[in-house]
Amino acid sequence: LGCQAATVIFPSTRTMSDNGSEDGDHMLSVGTYEGERHPDTKERHGFGKAVLPNGDVYEGEYHHNKRHGTGTYRFKNGAKYTGSYVNNLKHGHGVFYYPDGSHYDGEWSEDARSGVGTHTYANGDTYSGHWAAGARDGEGIYTYASSGSRYAGQWAKGKRHGQGELIHANFKFTGFFNEDQPLGSGTYAFSHGCQQGGEYLVDERRESDELPTKVRWHGQGFAPAVSS
Repeated sequence: LGCQAATVIFPSTRTMSDNGSEDGDHMLSVGTYEGERHPDTKERHGFGKAVLPNGDVYEGEYHHNKRHGTGTYRFKNGAKYTGSYVNNLKHGHGVFYYPDGSHYDGEWSEDARSGVGTHTYANGDTYSGHWAAGARDGEGIYTYASSGSRYAGQWAKGKRHGQGELIHANFKFTGFFNEDQPLGSGTYAFSHGCQQGGEYLVDERRESDELPTKVRWHGQGFAPAVSS
């Protein structure tokens, strides 16, 4: 087969559980409580179970009235968190199950996904890598369940941003991404043994400035693929 240009679609990584209800369990409420208490202050201290007025349930460790240590928090909407707490906040390692069927297994910092973790989404997609402030940030791999395609590279604030590779069944693109889109120089390598270099440039032919920025590929000639 000869080399020829391909129609390329850069799939979205936007998912419902990126904005899931992973917070909201940090507000201390009276409710009902059964468990250990501090001998002097009578605060919740040690292991116990609390049922909050809104129907949420926490069972686990307390330290001076705050969730602190290991515990399980069940939300009335079906979500559940099992893992570490520090001063009432999810902090350390934990697993969060979202109402849409997705789940995150990894590190937390002050109630947000931060550190290294894997999120398995409701549609079967997975992201494994670094997080910051609840968003994909740093190095990570996003795999699309429907096609088996994957993006491996840098992220910033939940979007593909920086150097990366988008790998499909018969070809891959290697280059720079900006705000989830390829931009600048890059290379397509095809499975039948050739490659094409070029660059993505902003398409100036937009109908309106209010529309999302579009990019267009400007390819050079095809050449035999270089073995990596």
